[in-house]
Amino acid sequence: MKFGEAFAEYLHGDKELFLEKFSHVEYKKLKKVLKRCRTANGGGSCRLGSREMAESGGGEGEVESSSSPQCCECDSCPLCDEKFFSELMKEASEIAGCFSSRVRRLLHLHISTGMQSCVLQLFHCFRHNKLLKIQQVQMLVEYATMNAIAMRKILKKYDKVHSSANGKNFQLRMRADHMELLQSPWLIELGAFCLNFNGNSEEVSNRFSHQFSCDLSSDQATMRFIVSDSVKLEYTLTCAICLEAVFNPYALSCGHLFCKMCICSAASVMIFEGLKAAPAVSKCPVCREVGVYANSVHMAELDLLLKNRCKEYWKERCIAERAQMVKQSKEYWDSQTKSALGI
Repeated sequence: MKFGEAFAEYLHGDKELFLEKFSHVEYKKLKKVLKRCRTANGGGSCRLGSREMAESGGGEGEVESSSSPQCCECDSCPLCDEKFFSELMKEASEIAGCFSSRVRRLLHLHISTGMQSCVLQLFHCFRHNKLLKIQQVQMLVEYATMNAIAMRKILKKYDKVHSSANGKNFQLRMRADHMELLQSPWLIELGAFCLNFNGNSEEVSNRFSHQFSCDLSSDQATMRFIVSDSVKLEYTLTCAICLEAVFNPYALSCGHLFCKMCICSAASVMIFEGLKAAPAVSKCPVCREVGVYANSVHMAELDLLLKNRCKEYWKERCIAERAQMVKQSKEYWDSQTKSALGI
């Protein structure tokens, strides 16, 4: 079965009710745009643009080549680009927003504690039982993978039709704008959620044991996610600052993971202040991107996974972080007192 048929079957199958409130890649619509470009009578605006370029700077041989009916060979295609990239960027933004908000909502119920947990469980008792959570996780993982594959395939098709690298460049732009679903920290959180449930639920273990796995014992802590037989992803769970498995991890909006204590130190803020207090000019220690602290994400499920699987390490790091936080708090209030007294 071709991917287009499989994607259409996914959208209109037994999960149609779940997907009706979700944005998705308009794969069929975008494919038609490319088809119109390829079969445009007389070459269309795309080949016309190539012909004009050839007349201004090339020979007659280039004109004949550009008028080939098979595909257009140009860096920019007005016939496609007017609708193609703007539509795809809009869809990518909406899909990333849908995915992150749904995952956040689902995980919030799982990791809440104390009175908040009791209230949430009571409020959602008829809608959020364990089996329903498992089904939602499965659908969210499938939603992310199917749409990510659809984007990759349609961009690859764009490059094939136009003999260009614009599709690949657009994919890099999506990654730079943090809209690449398969690189989303929320997908790592879903993976951690599944692994946390593995020990408590045979149902989860059966469904996700072959899809998510992690290795926290080696020097390079990693999580593996098998998207398909041909696509296998690996996420590093090692802090780039302390070079150990991330403790109390935070993901910056650029996607890089760090221990809270390490990244607060890198941003020159105190642990009790949090990353929201980081200056706007602070850069990611890895990619040097600016403005990535304001929308940082606390990876609570990943922290719980580490706590369950590396208890001694987690306890040791917890003691160290608390000691550092107490020290910073004492120094801060000492300085505030001296400043108030004019000492």
